[in-house]
Amino acid sequence: MSTPTATTLAHVVASDGSTGVLELIAQRREELRAALVEHGGLLLRGFDIGGVDGFDEVVRALAGEPLTYTERSSPRHSIKGKVYTSTDYPPEEEIFLHNENSYQAAWPLTLFFYCVTPPETRGATPLADIRTVYRELDPAVRGEFERRGWRLVRNFHADFGTTWQHVFNTESRDEVAEYCANNGIEIEWRGKDGLRTIAVREAVHLRPGSDVPRWFNHATFFHVTTLPKDLQEGLLAMFGEDDLPTNTYYGDGEPVPADVMDHLRATYRAASTRFDYHRDDVLVVDNMTAAHAREPFTGARRIAVAMAEAHQPSQED
Repeated sequence: MSTPTATTLAHVVASDGSTGVLELIAQRREELRAALVEHGGLLLRGFDIGGVDGFDEVVRALAGEPLTYTERSSPRHSIKGKVYTSTDYPPEEEIFLHNENSYQAAWPLTLFFYCVTPPETRGATPLADIRTVYRELDPAVRGEFERRGWRLVRNFHADFGTTWQHVFNTESRDEVAEYCANNGIEIEWRGKDGLRTIAVREAVHLRPGSDVPRWFNHATFFHVTTLPKDLQEGLLAMFGEDDLPTNTYYGDGEPVPADVMDHLRATYRAASTRFDYHRDDVLVVDNMTAAHAREPFTGARRIAVAMAEAHQPSQED
């Protein structure tokens, strides 16, 4: 096995076939985890992972019990147990850079992506160092979010898009109300089967064990202007701004100016790096160091995902 080699962000480990992936993790677990935190991403390449069952073992060996996908923001389904499909969006659509579950009261520290079938073209999982994003943002833009926080408004329509039943994995309004009350989310039941949720979160966080600030939020990802222009216009024509499926604001509810959103998107993109998937690649991402995205692609791309190591902001160092 070769010595790990750092790319711009991802840490790459290659194998000559003499060492299995679980053996590697057993021998060098602390070294691998330290590299993950330092670089934001760790790429395990050249191993016979052993399918979804083997992937689940990798997750458990490196980060412990995988987490259940809760308070969902995108369509995906379980492949087996707590291993899920990647987001089931059309292949021609980009999924913008974001940190998993940063709109929630708690989130996973570690993400895993397993390449079952690589795409024919593109289809990478770009990464962006959110320490760099924080540092490169205009201090005035950053300061407004640090002072005011950011707000996510979600509207669940009975006949359009993802339903609240799917997002909260229940048919019970009482269970939704209890979950939201426990997780800092305001709710408003609307009409026969509609729901509006409002969550106000911090835009900047510290990773446990670090005093380096990170731009950790979904304010850019969920803003309507981050969608393709034709989709923006279609949704606004259908719902108006108040009833959009998702949109973001400053924490006090005031709109975020268009030039600020442009600056945020440009800063994320300037901090990003990418690689092309190979079959059996396992990409491990430190969720509080690197944002991740998905490029458009062609071909039968199949990526399995898992999450581990739940963290709550109250535990920040």
